[in-house]
Amino acid sequence: MAKNKNYQEWLLKKLKDHDEAVAYLNAALEDSLKGDEESQHLFLVAIRNVAEAQGGVGNLAKKAGIGRESLYKTLSEKGNPKWHTLVSLVIALGLNLRLT
Repeated sequence: MAKNKNYQEWLLKKLKDHDEAVAYLNAALEDSLKGDEESQHLFLVAIRNVAEAQGGVGNLAKKAGIGRESLYKTLSEKGNPKWHTLVSLVIALGLNLRLT
């Protein structure tokens, strides 16, 4: 358990940096697009980790105009957000969404 906590602390510290957060989210998005059910939730978990690192999920919910509890549910491994919710989260994190 201590190793997981140390990793999570390390990760959250890294994700405070904008460039690190962008790279992390891009990698998670790429992995989540592999198509298998197991990997589809990775981007949502990554958004949650970035949110935690950059002021908390409650703060992100406020910026995005989404209820805190609703956002926690959305960013869970079983979350199934609508497109406009994802766009709101990306904007609230100060990011852009681009396809290449």
